[in-house]
Amino acid sequence: MRQSNFFMPTLKEVPSDAVAKSHQLMLRGGYVHQVTAGVYAYLPLAYRVLRKVEHIMEEEMARIDVPEMLMPILLPATLWESSGRLKKYGPEMFRLSDRHDRPSLLGPTHEETFTELIAKNLKSYKKMPLALYQIQTKFRDENRPRFGLLRVREFIMLDGYSFAATRQQLDEQFQTQYQAYQRIYQRCGLKVLPVIADSGTMGGKNSTEFQAPAAIGEDIIAFNETGTYSANLEMARSIDTFKPESEPLKPLEKVATPGQETIAQLADFLKIPETRIVKSVLYIADEHKVLVLIRGDKEVNETKLKNVLDCTVLRPATEKELVDFTGSEKGGVGPVHADYADQIVADLTVKALTNVVVGANQTGYQYRNANLERDFSVEKFADIRVANEGEPDPIDHLPLHFEKSIEVGHIFKLGTYYTRTMGANFLDENGKAKPVIMGSYGIGVSRLLSAVVEQHATDRGIAWPKSIAPFSIHLIQIKMNDDAQTALAKKLTTALSSRYDVLYDDRHERAGVKFADADLVGAPIRLIIGKKAKDGIIELKHPTDKNSVEIQVSDLDQILSKELG
Repeated sequence: MRQSNFFMPTLKEVPSDAVAKSHQLMLRGGYVHQVTAGVYAYLPLAYRVLRKVEHIMEEEMARIDVPEMLMPILLPATLWESSGRLKKYGPEMFRLSDRHDRPSLLGPTHEETFTELIAKNLKSYKKMPLALYQIQTKFRDENRPRFGLLRVREFIMLDGYSFAATRQQLDEQFQTQYQAYQRIYQRCGLKVLPVIADSGTMGGKNSTEFQAPAAIGEDIIAFNETGTYSANLEMARSIDTFKPESEPLKPLEKVATPGQETIAQLADFLKIPETRIVKSVLYIADEHKVLVLIRGDKEVNETKLKNVLDCTVLRPATEKELVDFTGSEKGGVGPVHADYADQIVADLTVKALTNVVVGANQTGYQYRNANLERDFSVEKFADIRVANEGEPDPIDHLPLHFEKSIEVGHIFKLGTYYTRTMGANFLDENGKAKPVIMGSYGIGVSRLLSAVVEQHATDRGIAWPKSIAPFSIHLIQIKMNDDAQTALAKKLTTALSSRYDVLYDDRHERAGVKFADADLVGAPIRLIIGKKAKDGIIELKHPTDKNSVEIQVSDLDQILSKELG
């Protein structure tokens, strides 16, 4: 490919709203063009990378005997009504109506569509296990699109679905997909960490995220140094090392604590450690009032809490609701005489505490020496706290480390979450009707590009992994009016293009411009044809090298075979 004919609109100045390194480099290098907020055009450089990534995915899916297909993007709303997710999914769903006022949506994911297909076409256990996948554009109405391709409204995704007659088949399918995903990331040159994750609106209770460590990542992963435990912070567990002292129960005492709105302020005012305080937070869970208790030095993990309560909508009570329901403003809410609560749930850190301070359900007042069972009761104890860095992990009891990361894939054991609701049944070997057991598997294809750039950015541009680089070789001719350089450049371009992706910079530009653009193209091999061309000597440079090295043209085939395969 001649670079003079290649569309690569580079930028000298990066837009001020481009914060992520990957976003900056993709804009500077002419990889993407923003059409509107959260919607991008993939220009030739990015599209070449996308196609190579997709080809790797197609090969790995074929390797595990999963056929590819394509579902529509425009879906009837009735399909999502049948699963119960139409209201649950929330404002991220793009909704529209046709000329006959029939409600439709743009698919953010395709569990319902595949479930309906299976419900109509898979009737016997003899047809399972089965899996299908597609690579397709998805739509989600992000409230704040940002970071380039990392958080967008339109994106490309591989989504696959498995169908099983038994739990054992599902487990085997899940493991097979897990291994295929690991190979995909490895082949794309992306470092990932599989972590325990929350299933969210997808359903099911067992899921694994693939997280790519990156400074710009919006997720935080918790892991130990040996890799035996890793989880998204939303689901991370840790061992609480605090050991409360046992002491006789003391009389309950109401005390005035005017103006003490935070746990730190209250602890300082009462001259006690934060571990002597039980914090009370009122939540509204599907319109039920749930009072949540946690030790004062810990924070509530709302993802864990939502899973414990098994609710659809969870939110903290508003300031007005606090006063209306409890009689107290924030800071004074507590579990003693908490008849207003439909349920009281406590973190495990509360269970062994004695003589604690709790809100008195009156603004500016607390109870001293409140005790479980004597003064208040709890209906359910569970791990609902945020894990802290440095605390021991629950497996090997090693300190947890935190790191920012980008979610690039998520696989789920959905079970019968969709098939039971949508009537996707099969007949087992005894002729009995049972719901099909499902799995769901997704990779953010376009997001993966940004994650790779984040991990492979250099001081000057991008050092693409050779498997997905837009071009394997970038051949740069320094002087276009030099006959010896032109002859050698054309000869090498013709010879190498039969085996490799070659970009030949034949532009009448200064050498500095060509080198700057080459840094953004990021080909694994850069060949520079300069003043020694007539002697059969060229220069070779890698994206991570500061300087180039001279090589004989006669040695080029051997070098390229070794480095590119």
